[in-house]
Amino acid sequence: MYAIVKDGGHQYKCEVGRKMYLELRDVEDGAKIELTDVLLLVKGEEGKEETIIGQPTVEGAKVVCEVMTKRKGPKVVIRWFRRRKNSRKKNGHRQTYIMVEVKEIIG
Repeated sequence: MYAIVKDGGHQYKCEVGRKMYLELRDVEDGAKIELTDVLLLVKGEEGKEETIIGQPTVEGAKVVCEVMTKRKGPKVVIRWFRRRKNSRKKNGHRQTYIMVEVKEIIG
């Protein structure tokens, strides 16, 4: 059983026990998060699956996650350079995410 969920402009494939990185929000470690924008839900065992496609979302379906920790993503280096003008600029960015573990898929 798995679900495709929309959160913060991104889409994630959620399976029970899977760890994911979501965009940062103001929550404590150990808190529960419910993701209610379920776009697709696949129930059943392999070979005997039932697929429910939302229009735009699946009614009554949600994914319950537990917040584990806050982490920083990889560093992105941005460079500006103009030839023959001695114009250079270097900047960096490192996005912060929350790591969650999928506990339950309700649908």
